[in-house]
Amino acid sequence: MSAKVVVLGSTNTDMVIKADHLPKPGETILGGTFFMNPGGKGANQAVAAARLGGNVLFISKIGDDVFGKQNKELFEKEGIDTTYVFSDPKEPSGVALITVDSKAENCIVVASGANATLSPVDVAKAATEIQSADILLTQLETPVDTIIYAAELAAGNNVKVILNPAPACPIPKSLLKSLYMITPNRIEAEMLTGIRVDDISSAKQAAETLHAEGVKIVVITLGSEGALALIDNEFHFVDAEKVVPIDTTAAGDVFNGALAVAIAEGQSVLDGIKFACKAAAISVTRLGAQASAPYKREVV
Repeated sequence: MSAKVVVLGSTNTDMVIKADHLPKPGETILGGTFFMNPGGKGANQAVAAARLGGNVLFISKIGDDVFGKQNKELFEKEGIDTTYVFSDPKEPSGVALITVDSKAENCIVVASGANATLSPVDVAKAATEIQSADILLTQLETPVDTIIYAAELAAGNNVKVILNPAPACPIPKSLLKSLYMITPNRIEAEMLTGIRVDDISSAKQAAETLHAEGVKIVVITLGSEGALALIDNEFHFVDAEKVVPIDTTAAGDVFNGALAVAIAEGQSVLDGIKFACKAAAISVTRLGAQASAPYKREVV
């Protein structure tokens, strides 16, 4: 049986417009191509993990609408267990509005919809699955109380919990103490620590601060530069693969899905980060969120 990864998180439909530059406040610009893709950080990470060889169970909440039904069908086609993808009869499925510029940078606004109603009561229904997992991977597009409940349930049964703290927001110390690993990018690391991350030295300071809060392993992703990891009180830097990007929308999600699978399979954290960097590099050479996630045969 392949490594069991439980992903707890959001499901969205991404509505994307490509443009020459990102609009400034009050500015209207004419964009180019418009397309819709399945998205949401949780869903993106679940798809990435499944394509990269993980045995994935996804815990999420969608609306009882066409977007939710389409997304659930897509998860099932990817081989993801959707037993605990719940449907909210009142709230719509989540939607994200994304603009991507000519340099592959993006800005994103999310309407959470049903994602905001995923509750500890929902998660409790999947307790047995969480307790038997190798990894619980989660993010911050669903309620923090729900994430805390799931993390404590997992950690209390020696399941490794990985938190991708995106989008950035304050995190209770009780959650940090339940984590095996946290994977912020520069902005998220600054939000969590108050330390501006603009070079390796400041990234190390931020990592040490998070480690002091009780997180065993800290991995700070640095975009096209790579990733800095604090593992067993030692720092390691992994270079990013050099590629020409066209869309960075789900690079972090692919990184996290890949890293979760690698660790669940028993790879070292450092080897897992190298694998994740390769997978993320492939993803930025493709348009879309879930559509950009590579398959394992493309990475190894």
